[in-house]
Amino acid sequence: MTEHEHYEAVVVGAGPGGAAAAATLAANDVETLVLERGVDAGSKNVSGGLLFAEEDAPYTIGDLFPEFRDAASERPVTESYIHNVAGDKVHTIDLDRVHHEGTAWCDSVLRRRMDSWLAERVHELTRETGGGLLTEVRANGLLRENGEIVGVTCDELDPIRADVVVAADGVNSELARDAGLMDYAEPDEYFQGVKAVVDLPDGAIEERFDVPEGKGASHLFAGDLFDGVRGGGFLYTNEDTLSIGTVFHLDSLAEERAEPHELLDSLLTHPLLAQWVDGDDDEVEYSAKLVPDSKRAAHPSPHEDRLLLVGDAAGQMQAQGPIIKGMNHAVSAGGLAAEAFVESRTRGNVTAGELYEQKLHREGVMDDLRPTRYRASSAVTEHDAVERLTDAVVDSPLGRVGLRALEGTVQRLFNSPFVLGTIPDTKTSYVTIPRVLAEELGERIEGESDVEPPSLADRIGDLTYDTDIGNPHIEVVDESYEASGTAVTACPVSAEGFGGGCYRSETVQSNGDEERVVSLDTQPCVECGTCAVVAETDWEHPRGGKGVEFREG
Repeated sequence: MTEHEHYEAVVVGAGPGGAAAAATLAANDVETLVLERGVDAGSKNVSGGLLFAEEDAPYTIGDLFPEFRDAASERPVTESYIHNVAGDKVHTIDLDRVHHEGTAWCDSVLRRRMDSWLAERVHELTRETGGGLLTEVRANGLLRENGEIVGVTCDELDPIRADVVVAADGVNSELARDAGLMDYAEPDEYFQGVKAVVDLPDGAIEERFDVPEGKGASHLFAGDLFDGVRGGGFLYTNEDTLSIGTVFHLDSLAEERAEPHELLDSLLTHPLLAQWVDGDDDEVEYSAKLVPDSKRAAHPSPHEDRLLLVGDAAGQMQAQGPIIKGMNHAVSAGGLAAEAFVESRTRGNVTAGELYEQKLHREGVMDDLRPTRYRASSAVTEHDAVERLTDAVVDSPLGRVGLRALEGTVQRLFNSPFVLGTIPDTKTSYVTIPRVLAEELGERIEGESDVEPPSLADRIGDLTYDTDIGNPHIEVVDESYEASGTAVTACPVSAEGFGGGCYRSETVQSNGDEERVVSLDTQPCVECGTCAVVAETDWEHPRGGKGVEFREG
């Protein structure tokens, strides 16, 4: 047996899930090493993002880090609305009930600030147990002995043995893939999120959003402003910036050959947003990531040998209609994974993985992520024939009369967690119903937006990269347009006819015939992983400290 450095626990990833796991392990005097591939925790992470603390959650970030809200979040978000859009007509619904029901608090966050603060606390806690936190280290796979997982391998360090490995390394988890617990096979298991952070003058948030000093608001958008792609938009108020973005089902984005940056621009320039964003406000960062759809992707048994998956690595992201909750579930899962390991050391008849799985189900986490009511209804409601029929009925004269008659009921339906956890992931839900509601019940928005979004080239140019020359982290396995051409449009830093992004298509001569092929330049990559799903590629993260570095996240 080769001698390797050994820790009782290795946590991979210093986001909320990894921080929760490490803090809980350290509180139980477990020697814990945390590995983070970014130059700083949060430099590789992107979120919308709202962090919920739910009243019945087994762990919240505030429980584990009492100073968190004062030190690391942006604003308490006390108001929430959804805007159904049809051209310049908008129907707005107050989501007060569903936003607050079961919620202790909800804060807007930016990942660079939040994760960096958490990492400092985690390093202090784990150092007391003989461990600590190391940045710029990528755990690239699993260490095995006699076929069993016993630790991790790294680009920058020798292999490390551990009694437990907590993989909190995100939706593109190398460790989950190495264990055979996830793959990139199905686009319908993912959303793609794209976001702009927009800087505002002092006091503008209180003035423009009519909120009390220090408080914030959430605004969601659905309807016809996204070219029929299934998904919607969001706007969250931070301390002195706005997070404005879009979240779309990846299979719909790919099928429509829609370009993410253009869909974001459709939101930024809509006249509805003119009351909150003007042409003098600076867009300071453009970013993107894949988001797992937990209804399909949440692993019911997220463990193998000594490996426990937490957060996005386990597909633990809840899309409850228009409301997305991910970081809170990562925190709960991280705490439960650590708790399971601690208990397993005193119980010889059950493994940490088995205990972790039991806790996820017993605490209700899995039912939030994969609602029984959704699984029972989706086979019917998402059938193509049923979707077409429903869409036709909603958009018919009779359907419109029905929606008008239900005007007083619509707000109650949008504020029902049960209804939101049951609605099908179809164009009827994301596009047709919101559009018809706006057409029948909405008010016309006066005026125009004077926002001129940056070009894709400028957005890419404003990002910070440390390119790993000679070590590309993506390889195109099949360069034919048929196999990999979807990446040209679906990649958030690429576009048809744009030569400066990751993916571009061109026509070449081959044996006297013309062939359309795809080429790749990984330098402007934002490491979202989209191309790993929609194209024929071999994809991995860049080495520690290399690649894109987000300042906001």
